[in-house]
Amino acid sequence: WRCRKGAPYSTLVPSDEVTISYRHGLPVITLMLPTRSERCQFTVKPVVTTVGAFLQDVQREDKGIERAEVFATDGTKVSHATLMEILLMSDFKLVINNTAYNVSPPVKDKLSSEHATEMEDIKSLVHRLFVALHLEDHQIRKERELLQKLDHLKGELLPLEQMKARIVDSADAKTSRLLWVGLALMSTQGGALAWLTWWVYSWDIMEPVTYFITYGSAMAFYAYFVLTKQDYIYPQAKDRQFLHYFYRKSKKQRFNVERYNKLKEDLAEAEESLRRLRQPLHLRLPIQEISDKD
Repeated sequence: WRCRKGAPYSTLVPSDEVTISYRHGLPVITLMLPTRSERCQFTVKPVVTTVGAFLQDVQREDKGIERAEVFATDGTKVSHATLMEILLMSDFKLVINNTAYNVSPPVKDKLSSEHATEMEDIKSLVHRLFVALHLEDHQIRKERELLQKLDHLKGELLPLEQMKARIVDSADAKTSRLLWVGLALMSTQGGALAWLTWWVYSWDIMEPVTYFITYGSAMAFYAYFVLTKQDYIYPQAKDRQFLHYFYRKSKKQRFNVERYNKLKEDLAEAEESLRRLRQPLHLRLPIQEISDKD
């Protein structure tokens, strides 16, 4: 942001009155304080420090400075909100009271690979120190949030679990009764065929009857496969009938199966998150290292 303005100063001073050098990667601005008549150094953080913050630091250092502004070489005023990183990319004029200083920032050399590696090591060390100092508090706070979430989910699941248990008992009882009825019908059919074969008719008469009964059973099993796309295997047929009774009973009692499954999934996810969170707490290791080992 820049603002156009007329002649803002009356005196020009050579650029050596204000010098800029880099120390430990940060720019150091050295200038002469007009009232105190002494040179003063200001170390700025170009990424976060604005032009306005830098000028305020200069005015606080010398109470006799009534005016402090920055202009571009073409006379355009530089906004106080501009970052120092952008300002130091080109020449500019620093105006203190009625005196203007020509400032030529030096070209910052690119870091050598060795120095860049050293800086990365320092950043990594600072990050590890930060993690070591603040991770445990974060984990404890996160653990408390997960425990509260678990209590909330368990509270919502409790009435659903009780209703589900009653529905499961009813469906299981009906399925068992159906299995016993099937056994009773098969026993009755076998007894009836034996009675008709030995006491009423002969085997020559009953043989075609048993053939058509067997063929009818095969047709029934094939029809089951056509309708369900599954072979007629007794355990699978039992589970299918159980689910049929379960969902019919759930609909009658208004048991929301989808909501129950969603709550169970959320509960399992929260328990897994709590387990993974407590593991590094127990081992006294950062979470990132545990994830890398997994």
